[in-house]
Amino acid sequence: MSNLARKMHEQRSFEQQPETSVQTVVIHKARITIGEKILMIAFAIVLTVLAANIVSNQYAIYEANKEIQVVESTISDQIKVNNDLKVEVSELSTYERIWQKASELGLKLNENNVKVVQK
Repeated sequence: MSNLARKMHEQRSFEQQPETSVQTVVIHKARITIGEKILMIAFAIVLTVLAANIVSNQYAIYEANKEIQVVESTISDQIKVNNDLKVEVSELSTYERIWQKASELGLKLNENNVKVVQK
């Protein structure tokens, strides 16, 4: 009987205990203050200005690179023209051609008037 008495005693103790009241805690969401709003707006403005500045600088760099490429292309073309002209000058300044042109113009070689020039 001791088990039965113990069970009865436990049932009475559960029934006699006052029920614990459940307290609900209301969590208030933190409101954003005016100062925080001003700081957020200022941060957004600074961020926008910096982004615009970066885009502007990148565009200026792009334009400068484009001009550099145009100038390099022009220089390359001019180098080709200069090389072609050097080849033409070397072809036109051969001794045989000079002698031929001098003969066509009626010039004759006088050995007394020839001076040897060394480089």
